[in-house]
Amino acid sequence: MTPSLNSIVSRLHLKQLRLLIALGDHGSLLQAAKQVALTQPGASKALQEIETTFGTALFNRTNRGLEPNEVGHCVIRYARLIHTDLAHLREEIVGILRGHGGRVAVGVIMGAVPLLTDAISALVERHPEMSVEIVEDTSATLLSQIDAGRLDLAICRTTISQTPQLYESVQLQDETLAVIANIHHPVGRAKKVTLKELAEYRWVVYRANMPMRLLLEREFRDAEIRFPLHLLETTSIFATLTLLQNNPSLVALVSIDVAQFFSRHGMTRSLPLKLASRSEPYELVTRKGAPLSPGARLLMDQLMISRSTTAAG
Repeated sequence: MTPSLNSIVSRLHLKQLRLLIALGDHGSLLQAAKQVALTQPGASKALQEIETTFGTALFNRTNRGLEPNEVGHCVIRYARLIHTDLAHLREEIVGILRGHGGRVAVGVIMGAVPLLTDAISALVERHPEMSVEIVEDTSATLLSQIDAGRLDLAICRTTISQTPQLYESVQLQDETLAVIANIHHPVGRAKKVTLKELAEYRWVVYRANMPMRLLLEREFRDAEIRFPLHLLETTSIFATLTLLQNNPSLVALVSIDVAQFFSRHGMTRSLPLKLASRSEPYELVTRKGAPLSPGARLLMDQLMISRSTTAAG
């Protein structure tokens, strides 16, 4: 029977977590003991205490050393996460004491990456000692990371959540969409292109049931055109760009901000197709009632300044 959480918390020590990480790195009790400044008998006793704490063996003893079993891999992974969180904790405390905001972890959906990076560039120029972690993913994943406390805030959409009341959100800006392609795409220099023409090409799109994908499907449905087959599905800007660079016949649906960034740097071309639909606005999202770190407040303030500048322009 797996011990209770209270039992694990009361018996597990941080030095034991360091030992688990070292065992995962070396697979040798002797090498792990040296790394954490224990004798080999001391490390052996500590490992026994750890396995007693979790109520199960974590390693298989072999002639090659210690090999983590499935539970062992799981425990080592969380030991690394806890160690990283403690490093971030120290970093944030140092930042607070020095008055520069410390650290912030922020999530972002693909289309809003240019908006976020512009704000971060302005922020770190004023606070050069500040550290920022950026996580790009889907709204659903980002919200789950906010729930778990792994992100301070995110630019995403709460409308995909079944419990949007759990979040504080402010609309940042509307998302306008654009179709992009390789600069050498067959219709790249056309003055006008239709959805029917582009239906003949292979599309790089978001996964099914995601807002941008649903919008594109609606465009095809309203135009009474069969939705393209043999799609390439990704939520990654870099994967989208690489695919377009490698294949001049592909087209992709992205936000206008991403399209303009790529065009500005000569990486892709925006095709002259005006879409009838608009995507849902970006939201600046935090967990309701959760305290905000100084770094998170600084970034939120900068994003609101960017929103005001965009609206004024």
